[in-house]
Amino acid sequence: MADDRARLRPVAATLLTLVTGDRYEVGGEPADVERVILSAARGSLLEFAWLEDAATGRAIGVNPAHVVAMRAVVSDEG
Repeated sequence: MADDRARLRPVAATLLTLVTGDRYEVGGEPADVERVILSAARGSLLEFAWLEDAATGRAIGVNPAHVVAMRAVVSDEG
């Protein structure tokens, strides 16, 4: 099993924190997630940034004005 884990490529994910304190782990590198958020912020009034939940694959619509922090998710290697 350890050999299988060593062959699996880590999935890129980003943790978003909103003004409410809610946190969402979404698929994608932080730079890519930031690009989606900034694009939505520059778009139509009240346009959501549509991202993918890293665990379920479901779509998550985030109000770009409510994102206060984001960081790369680092998987455990031990």
